[in-house]
Amino acid sequence: MPTTLHELDDLIPVADEIDVKTASGDVTLREFVAGALGHSPLWVKGLFAMRIAVAAVLRLKTVAPDSRRIRPETVSFTPGEKNAFFTVLRGEEDHYLLLKVSDNHLIGYLAFITDNQRPAKFQVVTLVQYLRPAGRFYYNLIRPFHHLVMLSMCGAGKTSHAKR
Repeated sequence: MPTTLHELDDLIPVADEIDVKTASGDVTLREFVAGALGHSPLWVKGLFAMRIAVAAVLRLKTVAPDSRRIRPETVSFTPGEKNAFFTVLRGEEDHYLLLKVSDNHLIGYLAFITDNQRPAKFQVVTLVQYLRPAGRFYYNLIRPFHHLVMLSMCGAGKTSHAKR
């Protein structure tokens, strides 16, 4: 278990899955988040389409991705507001942002944490809490794709620029 993610100390004990990806880049937290959440190449859109089909077969309620473009100036740190299809739980400008998405089978948390140096080091943390057995089945089914999507998001985040 990660022990240096103090921003997530309240969630780590209830998480069934924790995945941490790291990246570094000469960007701000806002730029990184905008680049990561706004990253939507065709192959990722295809995976989301397959996800919707699988969820329908398994009778799972899922949240559809938001197609609006996220820009650094539109990234919200305000609890209750949306960033893509995630709801902001909490955050501190230039430190971290914690987002949440709830389906009827699991709760997913996505955290972006930075050391605010130049170049900045970022931790992108996924925490999953299963709400029922279908959640575990579903997450294990998508796990390999989750890793690919998260690595791709990290790459997009670290090369994001305010002019995007």
